[in-house]
Amino acid sequence: MENRFFPEVKQRFGFGCMRLPMLGDEVDAAQFCKMTDAFLEKGFNYFDTAHGYLSGKSETAIRECLVKRHPRESFVLTDKLTDPYFRSEADIRPFFEKQLAWCGVEYFDFYLMHAQNAQNFKKFRRCRAYETAFELKKEGKIRHVGLSFHDTADVLDEILTLYPEVEVVQIQFNYADYDDNAIQSRACYDVCVKHNKPVIVMEPVKGGILVNLPDRAKAVLDGLHGGSYASYALRFAAHFPQVCMVLSGMSDMAQMNDNLSFMKDVLPLSAAEMAAVEEVRGVFRSLDTVACTACRYCVEGCPERISIPDLFADLNSHKRYPNWDGGWRYAAHTEGRGKASDCIGCGRCEKVCPQHLPVRRHLKEVAEVFEKKDE
Repeated sequence: MENRFFPEVKQRFGFGCMRLPMLGDEVDAAQFCKMTDAFLEKGFNYFDTAHGYLSGKSETAIRECLVKRHPRESFVLTDKLTDPYFRSEADIRPFFEKQLAWCGVEYFDFYLMHAQNAQNFKKFRRCRAYETAFELKKEGKIRHVGLSFHDTADVLDEILTLYPEVEVVQIQFNYADYDDNAIQSRACYDVCVKHNKPVIVMEPVKGGILVNLPDRAKAVLDGLHGGSYASYALRFAAHFPQVCMVLSGMSDMAQMNDNLSFMKDVLPLSAAEMAAVEEVRGVFRSLDTVACTACRYCVEGCPERISIPDLFADLNSHKRYPNWDGGWRYAAHTEGRGKASDCIGCGRCEKVCPQHLPVRRHLKEVAEVFEKKDE
């Protein structure tokens, strides 16, 4: 499918390099090379990374597995300016040059102001981050300047009003979050339409939640006798008219092959499929699970070293499968790290959570479920 917004981008499906195949703490380079080759061979060319992904290993893996093995003109690469890596305007250019080196390129096709919200936008504005990116574009080191966003629609409207030069907006957008009051996917999409900004979709399967479905939801989609669970989620996002790109964080060849099978000539959801998706949305509303996407932004700054996303995954599994004993997983996720009850309530996690979750309250619930004392 032709990309009407950016002709250099083939198709409208991108490789999100946040959840790469891993061997322990290192990227599985052999498998990532195979995935990269398959992606390019099928006619796709958009890769997305950030320095915070895999503690910097995503960028260097892209250098080794993509950049060194394929001509620069054969792929489109996006990187991002992230809050923790600069304190002043003077820090931005040196960090940007390091990112070019880490990725092994001389320019980025897209460069995004990362994870914008009302709080960190003040810093980006104070440090002239947007202005610096526009200057780098004039110098040929960036082809397109954009932003990724995690906040309410009114904040996005403010940013795009102040910086109309922004060319593209990346938002969280999936059928589960479409009308969610916290994420405001639909409202943020409408703001992009208002400002005529192309939309890049992130989290189309909500960090795997829309693939690892509860049994009731599986039964609904299985009744369609069609594609994979992921296919319904990605196809839902792909056919909104303002969407120029749907990203998928694929972590193995099986996921890659499945995604490529239906995104090459992606079809919109039929009326029956859309009705099924709405029914699945209702199943999720009834479960009261923690809407964590495992982005892990909360982990780095936790003073108690609590692996928050893993503990929330344990809690969600407990809720979805009441007869399942997940105590052993909780023990593994807390070995050598903080337990849920170790939370000191500092709130750092909640300040960086893209989902705006009440993390501290959920950690108390985790502790109640998994740290019960024997009577």
